[in-house]
Amino acid sequence: MTGTLDHWQAMQLRSLLEAGLPLAARPYQLLAERIGASEKAVLEQIRSWSEDGLFRRVGLVLKHRALGFRANAMLVMDIPDEQVDEVGRRLGKATGVNLCYQRPRRMPDWPYNLFCMVHGREREQVCQLIEKLLTEHGLSDVPHQLLFSTRAFKQCGGRYAPPAARELAHG
Repeated sequence: MTGTLDHWQAMQLRSLLEAGLPLAARPYQLLAERIGASEKAVLEQIRSWSEDGLFRRVGLVLKHRALGFRANAMLVMDIPDEQVDEVGRRLGKATGVNLCYQRPRRMPDWPYNLFCMVHGREREQVCQLIEKLLTEHGLSDVPHQLLFSTRAFKQCGGRYAPPAARELAHG
């Protein structure tokens, strides 16, 4: 076990992090064992990458369908440009909104610029929550659509390690 990571250990660690943290009490210890390093060296490398701006945070992706949340919808709205930041901040903090972000309109077919993801167990529950959000935030008259998911796509984080390091880490 080494005190600092060499180049290949660092590349292997990047690849392992891309795949997600192991579900364990000490996930960084397991990663360290996998690449032949110490837990301290792994944590120092992650801290260094964070300070260098390689990534801003370590996040968690919940598999909401596996948890019974099958009525998932994206509320898309056409918010006036001068209001979109403020409305987005408010909706991003609202109960039931899991994700809120701005995207450019794609005229003439797509006039929407603010997107809010809502997960629910039942379709009717999601519809009621959306109506409540629109009413409470004075957005009922704003052009919008509610788009329900019909299938799930694989979710994954950023990719930072070169393919050779991925093969070493997972092979």
